[in-house]
Order: sequence, then structure tokens, then C-alpha cells
Amino acid sequence: MKKILVIDDDRDICLLLNRFLTRRGYEVIEMYTGKKALVWLDSNQPNLVMCDYRLGDMDAMEMLTSIKNKYADVPVIIITGYSDMRTAVKVMKMGAYDYITKPLLPDEIIHTIQQAIEHSENSSARPATKTKTTVPDKPVAETSGVIYSGKYIFGDSEAFRKILKQIALVAPTSYSVIIYGETGSGKESFAQEIHKRSKRSSKTFIAIDCGALSKELAASELFGHEKGAFTGALNQKIGCFELANGGTIFLDEVANLPYDVQVSLLRVVQERKMRRVGGVKDIDLDVRILIASNELLWNATRSGKFREDLYHRFNEFSIEIPPLRERRDDIMLFATHFLHTTNEELGKNVKGFEPDVEEILKKYVWFGNLRELKNVIKRATLLTEGDFIEARTLPFEISNYDKLQFSDQPTGLTGAVSQPAAETKPGANGKINLSESSLKEASIDAEYEMILQALKESNYNKSKAAQLLKIDRKTLYNKMTLYEEMKNH
Repeated sequence: MKKILVIDDDRDICLLLNRFLTRRGYEVIEMYTGKKALVWLDSNQPNLVMCDYRLGDMDAMEMLTSIKNKYADVPVIIITGYSDMRTAVKVMKMGAYDYITKPLLPDEIIHTIQQAIEHSENSSARPATKTKTTVPDKPVAETSGVIYSGKYIFGDSEAFRKILKQIALVAPTSYSVIIYGETGSGKESFAQEIHKRSKRSSKTFIAIDCGALSKELAASELFGHEKGAFTGALNQKIGCFELANGGTIFLDEVANLPYDVQVSLLRVVQERKMRRVGGVKDIDLDVRILIASNELLWNATRSGKFREDLYHRFNEFSIEIPPLRERRDDIMLFATHFLHTTNEELGKNVKGFEPDVEEILKKYVWFGNLRELKNVIKRATLLTEGDFIEARTLPFEISNYDKLQFSDQPTGLTGAVSQPAAETKPGANGKINLSESSLKEASIDAEYEMILQALKESNYNKSKAAQLLKIDRKTLYNKMTLYEEMKNH
């Protein structure tokens, strides 16, 4: 039985982790202070340590140093309520295997623990005289035709296999890579896979959503700043590029960066040097840059949104991730994977999907790609009371997709419609399907059509649909639930 030491001054967290991990076959030792934990470690060696970042008597940095001095091969996972990138990078550089943030997610906990223990055992099994190789072990495993790496399923379609061959070629190089793909298609997971297969796999990987950076602070976030560089710069700040030095940085939606930041980024790419905002000293950089975009960057250069010289610097290699609607054979593979992880998270044992649900999932367009599919499966699993997921547990717009007429199909990267509009159904063309039996039922039919139209016009954002209909969100949900019940009876 694997032994896990949990160190946290929050006794409720310790109790919850103890119960959760014990049910999964681990032996758990609880410690509420760093000092008591160190005393216990003097005469005991666990298989893994989970330590809160902020303890009452010391912080995780001190604990990590002490643990590594005693047992260098014992993996340490840091628990933090502060999802701060600098904290994460700091503990990883000091030897932590990984970190997880509160609120704690069961599937993330189990996956991280399993990976940490497996990594530790594999490292211990290597001969002591073996020197560290510059080429990392292949991180992708293939089981029953499913290509799996860490938390991400890569699928079994020919399109995915082609992409993985491209990754195998480019990962060991120092090339910059542009990853194209629609929102929710898994661009960051592919970037992580490139990093794992590279010579920098033991170094830091940092992902930045450029679309979330404000214009005023984008340069500071990426390159850091000196104290007093601008109003509010009370202390020196280390930027993401400096934190990623020696490793890999992933810039998602890079076309959203302000133009002046693109100028600074060009210097980083050309000269491998950077300067903090307000700084006077150049800092040498050794960082591999991976970027991603949901639009073709060449088109962005034509419109003046993205610097052409920067585009040519980045365009050493490119990968395009196909949207989920173009690899329908993989839909149930992903759905089954998400069902499995959600079962673990919720402690349920839903076995699969009813045949009509499989047909619905395969026919739907999946505007949000894998992210949307994952959320749909999580919701359906939560609502399922039996052994198999039924159609009634699916969101309204998905289970009724064949009744809708879409004029705004996903356009993909090129701007061309990637799938024909759904066949027009009676009652979905603006004509109200009046019931002959009663005025009340006719009124319900008309209301139903109005809700369908509002959902379509709001791109299935229920809050916006409720605003269009001039009702509150709760009322919209109640009406949609009513229609679902009427449909199923």
C-alpha cells in the first residue's frame, strides 16, 4: 500500500483527503504543522508528500527543501489556494513534482498522485550510474488504439495520428511552432506535448492567454518591470519570459497582443534578449516559443493586426488541429473518456450512453469543440440516475439540434463554412406549428419556437437568450425543462 503524507494546517482538508485517498487504496498520514511533519519524516519515508503552500509555522519552500534533503526521490505535490504563476514556477524549480490549486478536484488529485508516484518509481529503477539523457522518454502511450498523454486523449483518427507524427518530428528541434485550432480544440495540450517530447522537458512550461492580458499590463506580464517603472509598480516583477528561461513558453491567441508589445517580442525572437519595462539592462534568454491562434496569422498580417516580420519569425513550423465536427469517429472516444473522469470525480458508476444519445452526440456540430463536449458529459453524468446516460440529461440546444435551422455554422480557420446547414425541419422555418387540439397547446408551440429562435440568435448563450425574451434566466430554464418533459412523455 502506497503511503502518502498530507501536511496542511486546515484539519478539514486533511480529513477530506484522508477519506478520499483511503477509499482509493492509499495509506494516509495527516500532519497539521511543518515541524511535526519533519519529526515524523526523521524515521519514516512516504511514497509521496502533499503539502499546503502556506502552513502555520513555515511555508512550503522550507518544507520542500527539508524533504528533498532527507529523501531526494520522494515526489512532493504543493497545494495552494493562490493560483499564482510565480509561486508555481518557484516550487517547480525547487524540486516539487507538481502543484494543484484549491478548490481541489478529485480527478486532478488522483491523476497527479498516480503520475508522481509512477515517475518516482521509474526514476528509482534506473541504474545509478546512468547519466541524464538529453532526449526525454516518449510520454505518449497507446492503448487499444487510443493515444493518451497525461490528462489529454489525442484520439484515434487519421487526422490526429498525422499531427502526432508532426509533433514527433518537430519536438526535438528548437523550432518555433504555430498551432492553429478553434476555441476549445486543445491547442495548449498539443503545446504541452511538444514540450514533453523536447530536450527542455525537465524545464519550465508556461502558458499565457494573450487575449486575457490588458493592453496596459501586457508588456509587464510578459517581460516584467522594475520598481517605479510606472504608477503602481511598487516592486520589481519577473515576467513570464524570464520565468520560462531554459524552458518553453506558450502564447495562446498571440494575435491579440498590442502592437508595441509585438515590437518587443520581435526583439526577443531575433536577438534572444529582453529588457524589463523601465529597465536598462538586457537579459539573455534561452526560451522556446510556441504560439497558437484561432485565425490564420497570415490573414492577420494582411489586415495589419499582426506584424508580418514577427509572423515570418514564428512560422518555422505550423500544425492545424481539426475541429471536432471533422473527426466524428473520435466523438464517442472523447465522450467515454470524459465519462470515465467524471465518474471518478463524482464517485459514480455510469456505464455508458443510450444508443440515441450516441447518435445525438455524433450529429451535433460542437461549436465549442472538446471543451463543450466535456462540459456536456459532466452535466449529463451528474443528472444520470441509472447505468446509462439518456437524452433527457443533455442540454436543450443539443438534444433539439435536429429541429433547428442553423444559418451561422462554424466557419473554421479560413472563413469558409465547414459543414452544410442542418436540414430544415417543419416548425423551424419561422412558421408556427399550431396544434389543432387546443389554443393552450398552440400557445405553447409558439412559445417553444420563440425560445428556439432566441437561443439561435444568442449563439446558445442562455443568459442572452433570456434577455432577448425579456424573462429571467431561471424562467427560461424552467420553460426549457417543461418542454423536455413534454417531449419525453
